[in-house]
Amino acid sequence: MRKGRALTAATAAGMVALFFQADAYSHPHVFAEARLDVTVENDNVAALHHVWRFDDLFSSTVLVEFDKNGDMKLDADELKDVADTVYASLADFGYFQLVTRDGKDVAMQAPDKLIADFVDNQLIILFESKPKDALPLKGTVDFGVYDPTFYTAIDFTEDEYMAVDGLPLGCQRSVVRPDPDEAIAQNQSTLTDAFFNDPTGNDMSKIFATRLEVTCQG
Repeated sequence: MRKGRALTAATAAGMVALFFQADAYSHPHVFAEARLDVTVENDNVAALHHVWRFDDLFSSTVLVEFDKNGDMKLDADELKDVADTVYASLADFGYFQLVTRDGKDVAMQAPDKLIADFVDNQLIILFESKPKDALPLKGTVDFGVYDPTFYTAIDFTEDEYMAVDGLPLGCQRSVVRPDPDEAIAQNQSTLTDAFFNDPTGNDMSKIFATRLEVTCQG
């Protein structure tokens, strides 16, 4: 069971507990708008560039937690504390990344670091990650972002916010937004009572994630 695993890091800051209170809740309490840019070089996936902008309520909580000098803003050292806390907290969750090729999970390297910023009273997290092994664009490759604990909802509000730089000829990009009822029906055989009783205890929430799908012929 994953619930409570990240709560052991709560001593770092209250933000960690906010991210992972999945043992008490099974629906989103933190919301973020996201952008994902996939960079392709020589027909291989070179890097994923993530930007997450968090909601005002969560951002204000982060400000209170990390504003150590009480000046109601986050300076460079305080932003680094935010980034380091999120970096450590998301390690066990693959930084909320979902990458598959022809339905099989693709291993990703941990990002070197996360960058935190605070713009217009909203927390912004940025990071870059790369596949562990060469990932050629062949068949169907999917990219997404999801929180397996169901506590954080990360949304791509526009299809254009899931982009590919260097898309090869013969490849097509599309954005897939699963209908929850259809996703459950299509995966009924693999969903158990445990999922419905405690969806935070597994990673099946990925079936609801919005995905950038790249399909290449040949």
